[in-house]
Amino acid sequence: MDFHPVNVDEFDDDATALDLENPLPFDNYDHVHQPVSAPGDPNPEPFEGMEFDSEQSARVFYNSYARCIGFSTRVSVYQRSRRDGSIICRQIVCSREGFRRAAGQNRSKRQRTVTRVGCRAQITVKKQSSGKWVVSKFVKDHNHELVPPDKVHCLRSHRHVSGPARSLIDTLQAAGMGPSGVMSVLIKESGGINNVGFTKVDCQNYMSSSRQRTLGSGGQVVFDYLKRMQNEDHAFFCTVQSDFDNPTGNIFWADAHCRVNYNHFGDTVTFDTKYRTNRYRVPFAPFTGWNHHGQPVLFGCALLLNESESSFVWLFRAWLAAMSGRHPISITTDQDRIIGAAVAQVFPETRHRYCRWNVFREAQEKLSDVYHSHPTFEAEFQRCINLTETVDEFESCWEFLLLQYGLGDNEWLQSMYNTRKHWVPVYLRDTFFGEMSTITQGSDGMNSYFDGYINASTNAQGLIKQYEKAVASRYEKEVKADYDTFNASPTLKTPSPMEKQAANLYTKKIFMKFQEELVETLAYPATAIDDTGLEVSYRVAKFREDHKAHFVKFDTFRKKASCSCQMFEYSGIICKHVLAVFRVTNVLTLPYSYILKRWTRNAKSGVTVDGCSVEIKGNSLESYAARYDNLCHEAIKFMEVGTESLHAFNIAMDALHEASSKVACSIIKKFPSSPGQQKQNQSGSKDQEKKIEELNTEVEYASQRCEGYRAKLMAVLKDMEEQKLKLSVKVQNLRLTLKD
Repeated sequence: MDFHPVNVDEFDDDATALDLENPLPFDNYDHVHQPVSAPGDPNPEPFEGMEFDSEQSARVFYNSYARCIGFSTRVSVYQRSRRDGSIICRQIVCSREGFRRAAGQNRSKRQRTVTRVGCRAQITVKKQSSGKWVVSKFVKDHNHELVPPDKVHCLRSHRHVSGPARSLIDTLQAAGMGPSGVMSVLIKESGGINNVGFTKVDCQNYMSSSRQRTLGSGGQVVFDYLKRMQNEDHAFFCTVQSDFDNPTGNIFWADAHCRVNYNHFGDTVTFDTKYRTNRYRVPFAPFTGWNHHGQPVLFGCALLLNESESSFVWLFRAWLAAMSGRHPISITTDQDRIIGAAVAQVFPETRHRYCRWNVFREAQEKLSDVYHSHPTFEAEFQRCINLTETVDEFESCWEFLLLQYGLGDNEWLQSMYNTRKHWVPVYLRDTFFGEMSTITQGSDGMNSYFDGYINASTNAQGLIKQYEKAVASRYEKEVKADYDTFNASPTLKTPSPMEKQAANLYTKKIFMKFQEELVETLAYPATAIDDTGLEVSYRVAKFREDHKAHFVKFDTFRKKASCSCQMFEYSGIICKHVLAVFRVTNVLTLPYSYILKRWTRNAKSGVTVDGCSVEIKGNSLESYAARYDNLCHEAIKFMEVGTESLHAFNIAMDALHEASSKVACSIIKKFPSSPGQQKQNQSGSKDQEKKIEELNTEVEYASQRCEGYRAKLMAVLKDMEEQKLKLSVKVQNLRLTLKD
């Protein structure tokens, strides 16, 4: 007889899996979750010589005994007959038997919890010539603590989605109910969570596999669309985890416009798995972002037929390949351990944020009793998360909430606090997420690209039709926003040159956000508190709200500023606090380093994807207005860099002279001439060069005069500010005198 060890590495007490290589026949054993009964002994234990009709019966009995005692079982080594190869001896052990393989030998990339502690508890059963199976060895004692009765249902060998439970889950899922709702029904029907027989994770995994089984004929509609698009557009990217003929894994696709969009707006990305929590019939998950109008923009789509960590890793790598390997600055996803592990593996340098909207949704479920008994808690909880501006303020507010509502021992709140750096805004503001409440509707959640088109009732047959409708609608909205930006001048609210400059650079909606910040500077005086070093520190607070001050450090030489609110780092729009400092230091135009191209009206231009030219409508440089606008934009950059020092100014002037000569020559060469005219041109070329040189000299002289006028103007403006301040002090003194 030969011994053959079973590969036991696959059978640990893993919270996300339920499969066994040799599963217990639960569907044919109606009382597997009930204690085995015997006269006079409600909890019988195995003994040497005990007989069973089959190996399966022995396994079921020992597992039932393990449930009563408080441990989990798994199969181990076995013996085969030399005569016919059948199994004639089986060892069934405590799941904590043996030890984990050394790290270098373990094939699993994911770090697993250590569950093996060398426990020796087991039974060995041998097949007799009569066909019966007899217990030949029984080890009762364990070297670890046993699980109490109220937790035993979490042990792996005691978790099983039975036939009746499957039928009920299928019915509830078809009605649009999600895992949380299904589990609530099962708990109620079973008389408590201990009697359900499996966990929420098992329920979610079963529902996921059910989605795969029920994609059915609708899946062919999706594959027909993908094949057609591949034939029509060779910039169309599509890949399937297995193959088109036998799709058992995830599916990903991105058309040319998705890839071009990412080229322009791929600094921050949202991976939307809303279908998992919002009871969708189709596992549809888009990659999205924000365009230059603050509108949702698409970067690709996936059908998630498999939700394992390896499948998410595959999906993220496929998406990254479609986007030419360019990693985003930040990514927002659901709070999920498997997704988090995949993000860390594929995007190690990308800042990962959990969707705050989903955190608040889960809070309503986990803290339902608190919400019901304390109506003010929800508002205070959201205020603590959304409105605190410093880490200290958040920590203090959180501690106060726990104390006020007696939630210090709440496990869910503790777990969320432990992951606060992934979802509380105050910890994330040093990274760009493109979030502006007035532009992106105040949510860091999954942006609403497909809202109104794909929902819980959308099936696989209708998915592609609704997908195409949503894409067409979004394109129309972007074209309309482009038209409004280029054909309607915004109303200016101040005489500031900076406001006029921003109006010509930003899109309409982004300019409105900038304008809002600029106007508010009138109520935010900036006071210098430290001017001893290269950087001057300013204290900026709203009038009569000194307790809410922000601090700005300003490098006067480089015109660089950083604010404690970190709004520019978070949203890409400069804050009122920095603008207030610019106002008192006479910075009249916005430095180019504070103008993100992704928010400007010229954020998009024609690009090449996989060697194919992609036309972006509405952004052509054929028109005089577009050329003029682009040239002005580049000239402003050039002016700001060229005026930082005298050396930079001289280099800039030389470059302008050279550029003006080349432009003049290109204009002359543009028009063909006759042979006689060519001779005339040759004889007059020296005169033209002399004339150009004279004009360049005049330009240089004019530039120097302009620089002088600029310096004088700055001095006048500074003097006006000082006079204004003196008058303000006099007015205040006069008011105090009148009161006395």
